[in-house]
Amino acid sequence: MTDAKYRMVLYWSETDQAFLVELPELAGCMADGATHQEAVKNALIVIQEWLETAQSLGREIPIPRGKLSYA
Repeated sequence: MTDAKYRMVLYWSETDQAFLVELPELAGCMADGATHQEAVKNALIVIQEWLETAQSLGREIPIPRGKLSYA
C-alpha cells in the first residue's frame, strides 16, 4: 500500500472523541479514527496521498528519520 516508515504519533483527543495520528515528518499530514487500528489505517492512506501530491507538485519527499535519538 504505502511506505509506512514515517513516524506516527498516536493519541486520544477528547475534543474530537477520536484517535489522532500526526505525521511530523510530513507537514500538515494527520489522520483520525474511532480505534487505534482505524486511525493507523487512515494514516497509511493519507501518507500515500501526501507523497503522491508532493511528487506531482515537484516537491521534495522527506526521507523517513526512524526512531528519535536522545542525548
